[in-house]
Amino acid sequence: MDKRFNLIDEPWIPVADKGRVSLRQIFTDASCRALGGNPVEKIALMKLLLAIAQAAATPDDETAWRALGAQGLAEKCLAYLDQWHDRFDLYGDKPFLQMPAIAAAEVKSYGTVLPHVATGNTTVLNGGQVERVLSDADKAVLLICQMGFALGGKKTDNKVVLTPGYQGKNNDKGKPATGKPGPAVAHMGLLHNLLQGESVQQSLWLNLLTREQVAQSQRFPAGIGVAPWQQMPSGEDDAVARDLKHSLMGRLLPLCRFCLLTENGLHYSEGIAHANYKEGMWDPTVAVNQSGKEHKALWVNPEKRPWRELTALLGFLAQQQSAGFECLQLAAGVARACACVESFAIWSGGLRVSSNAGEQYASGTDDFVESVIWVHGDALNQLWFDQLQAEMTALDELAKGLYGRVVGYFKAQLVDGGDLAAQATQLFWQLCERDFQRLLDHCEQGEAHVEARRQLRRRFAGYAQQAYDRYCPKDTARQLDAWARCRPDHGKYLQQEA
Repeated sequence: MDKRFNLIDEPWIPVADKGRVSLRQIFTDASCRALGGNPVEKIALMKLLLAIAQAAATPDDETAWRALGAQGLAEKCLAYLDQWHDRFDLYGDKPFLQMPAIAAAEVKSYGTVLPHVATGNTTVLNGGQVERVLSDADKAVLLICQMGFALGGKKTDNKVVLTPGYQGKNNDKGKPATGKPGPAVAHMGLLHNLLQGESVQQSLWLNLLTREQVAQSQRFPAGIGVAPWQQMPSGEDDAVARDLKHSLMGRLLPLCRFCLLTENGLHYSEGIAHANYKEGMWDPTVAVNQSGKEHKALWVNPEKRPWRELTALLGFLAQQQSAGFECLQLAAGVARACACVESFAIWSGGLRVSSNAGEQYASGTDDFVESVIWVHGDALNQLWFDQLQAEMTALDELAKGLYGRVVGYFKAQLVDGGDLAAQATQLFWQLCERDFQRLLDHCEQGEAHVEARRQLRRRFAGYAQQAYDRYCPKDTARQLDAWARCRPDHGKYLQQEA
């Protein structure tokens, strides 16, 4: 293809309140507040920007990181982009993050690899699911997402193998296998977590890992690694591919799909097969519990919004920390953020997916989720965390009590109310979400905060009663009797020390 679209100069990255911007603008315009797009696009683009930042200016230790600063990082990234300008063209002889040798693979339409687009015999429910013609900017975002968030299934043309003798694309019978899920998705959709500052530049600085942190994590034997646009692998299992499997750069841009863009679609085949969390390798943004016989990861759950996982994600703040979930990105960044910025956010999100016979897809209750939780750096301490844990434990008890009361209401009428009790509990958590930020702000010590928590507890108790009334009508005498006998009693919750 003779056309050109350089990602450094052309606008393609969605940014809140700005529209599309170029890579150069990301690192020159400090008013770029936050990345746009759906949660998967946000994570994938943030990982690309972090890969650029790690390649351009990985500090040796915390002292070097502080001296660098957000502005210093942006300047080094700009100089780096100028140095490697020709490697960021979406087309040409060395297309960005693409494999010209994969041209022998079958061409798939772009909608085939987008989880929210209906292709083939899939039913179209709304206009957003209709496949449309993509601009070069759209293709660039799609390509970045495929590097780590590709869904498993038969869409990949695994007949084409670039590394001689490589058997990773074949099944037990020696025939082309279905494509494996991207390492950032895994089986059901991993929950990813990042620090978010007041601008994209500050967010990158807060999430930038030092060489010392990478070495101490003992997770990346090859260290930071080499950015793939500097040296692309020639196949699925050459020396470059093996280095990417063991480096931080290989988790930021895993190259799990080998792609080549065309006018009408993309050549598409499985790329580098990375180890998963059960094998001891996972993204710095993913939280994994290593205490049991098998590693357990935090998954995206549309019925349990990410803000409800905050105490698990921040477990490292507890003085007597028991073994629990660990997220390298948060463990490495929260303390430094508390010391260097007045306030910052913990962003969590991802996509829940289903799978059947090796095919992954989004259907039923599967959906994108994300939460942005702002915290004040000077308040984030042991007392704050203990208070948050106490409040969340009390809310969980309130939700369990509500579930039992709704079940009891229907049982009194000889009806199975399990499904409706689950819906009532879900409504309760949805109502609580609107006040969760206020709860975080008042987990500090002091009489004013104690009184604010008391008011919030009364509001949360009201939400439980509202959910109960919604699903437990009292229109008939029999219903009224059951409603009165099973009505939630929030006295213990309200009398607890806030």
